[in-house]
Amino acid sequence: MDDDVRGYLAELVDRARSVLGENLVGAYAAGSVGLGAYQAGRSDMDVALVVARPVGDAAKRALVDRLRHEALPCPARGLELVVYRRDVAASGTPAPGFEVELNTGATMPFRAAYDPDERPEADGRFWYALDRSILRQSGLALLGPPAADVFADPAPDDLRRLLVAALSWWLALPTPDGDRPAPGAEDAVLGACRSLVRFRDGVWLAKADAGRRIAERGEGADLIGRAIEARRGGPPPGGAEARAFQRRVLDEIARAH
Repeated sequence: MDDDVRGYLAELVDRARSVLGENLVGAYAAGSVGLGAYQAGRSDMDVALVVARPVGDAAKRALVDRLRHEALPCPARGLELVVYRRDVAASGTPAPGFEVELNTGATMPFRAAYDPDERPEADGRFWYALDRSILRQSGLALLGPPAADVFADPAPDDLRRLLVAALSWWLALPTPDGDRPAPGAEDAVLGACRSLVRFRDGVWLAKADAGRRIAERGEGADLIGRAIEARRGGPPPGGAEARAFQRRVLDEIARAH
């Protein structure tokens, strides 16, 4: 973690504490920072805040005002912040269950949601429980107890359904036909690898690390190699081959009971 990221996260926690006071019981870096795979210029900053009690409307809006990019510039592509009550974080629920969600950044569309019902179904409601599972394994505590003591995994059947929902969501995105390079296909391929590793091996890895693990087993090695190179500036894989790989992963996970 570089100094810009470290300083930003420290200021974010201070500002959150100034709004939430003693209700704030934990703050955790998730996603690529938690998994040790943060890539400057490409990665988002994923943060989860945990509170003891429900957050009132005024505090929710004050938190968004204090943390949005215009008030606290994010050094990453953008900030994806979610606030959970501690009982929700510990429940293993597959539901979104958040108090506040904030997406903000120089190159990220602004979104602030103050209730899970505000989250459009088309944008996916599976992210949150999967993110909490990653937090349980790899969340970096910025404040409060270790993440493993705060967050719970979904039940195995719920986790499988969430992985199926995530893969189905990715497949529903518009993608160029044929062998033409498809921007974003690299993340779709590597995201499918991460889902497959979690399903088979019970561990969350960063996307590129998950891709390498699957490739080492002789599955889609050429496609995965090009997807990893695309994250370093190379051309993305073609849309058709990316979708075929995603479908194979989806079929394997969906068939399991």
